[in-house]
Amino acid sequence: MNSFFSPTANCHVRWHHLPGIGIPMIFVHGLGCASSYEYPRVVYDPLFSGRAAILIDLPGCGYSQKPQDYSYSITDQAMVIVELVQHLGIKQCFLYGHSMGGSISIEAAKLLGRSLQGLVVSEPNFHPGGGFLSKEICSHSEDDFIDHIWQKMVMQDASPWAGSLAVDAPWAVWRGAASLITGSNWLDSFVELPVKKQLIFGEHSLPDNDFTSLAASGVSTITLPNCGHCMSWENPGALAEALSNFCK
Repeated sequence: MNSFFSPTANCHVRWHHLPGIGIPMIFVHGLGCASSYEYPRVVYDPLFSGRAAILIDLPGCGYSQKPQDYSYSITDQAMVIVELVQHLGIKQCFLYGHSMGGSISIEAAKLLGRSLQGLVVSEPNFHPGGGFLSKEICSHSEDDFIDHIWQKMVMQDASPWAGSLAVDAPWAVWRGAASLITGSNWLDSFVELPVKKQLIFGEHSLPDNDFTSLAASGVSTITLPNCGHCMSWENPGALAEALSNFCK
């Protein structure tokens, strides 16, 4: 696993650089997750077509360091993505972000300029106010979440998500959720991006008003079968194929 020092987060950030063909795709994970945990199965699926991939664990998550004096805001996490691209000297890349990672990727896309060849987001947070999970997390104080609630969530959750949540810093999870709630209009930012882009939803997450309106306005949209929000676990092959097709 590789690492670099992020001036924004003031910590070491780690990632997998998985070799393959073509322009690399950077994978940005969601709340309580880690790309090193969530995406190897997607990248190594035959339907991903052997494409190059970079799987970053954001600060506070997975194998990356977890400073307690960092904001973990959407904007700062987006800057970490830009720092990674600059550190690697990448001249061209694709960007994929899921859920909270979609919001982070939208903000990063605005900063990457011509180096970004395309952006894919799956079920991102498009609006301030947060989703069910971030609202539940922030219904508790940060201290209470750190001291009590985080461990209860790890113990009670039966999905694969519990594994990555268990190694993420609880203060990173709480502050990420809080940043989603205070939020921004990521939908307008997504629409205005002058770059090839696509929105992915799992069929079990539909209907969705944003998905419908973006499809009607001509934005590329894809529905993945036999999955909902947790598509990388529920149908990794379909996600792999969609991402590979987008890069062609």
